Amino acid sequence: MVEFKTVKAEEVKFGRNSFIEIARKVAVTDDGENEFISISKGFYLPDNEDKRFRKSISLPNEAEVLKKVAEIIQSI
Repeated sequence: MVEFKTVKAEEVKFGRNSFIEIARKVAVTDDGENEFISISKGFYLPDNEDKRFRKSISLPNEAEVLKKVAEIIQSI
């Protein structure tokens, strides 16, 4: 069984009720822990308090990989 813990998360709101969440998370299993970066797209429900996620990707928590992804995003 895997337990996910959010270490830190920040949101970027856009459109009427959409957001992108960038988070540092840890997956905890009986075999150990694995830290990663999660980028998720979601939306707020009409009450503007509850949120739902649509899609997500995970990136390894490796400095070189994260640096390269950030460079590519800025250059596109």
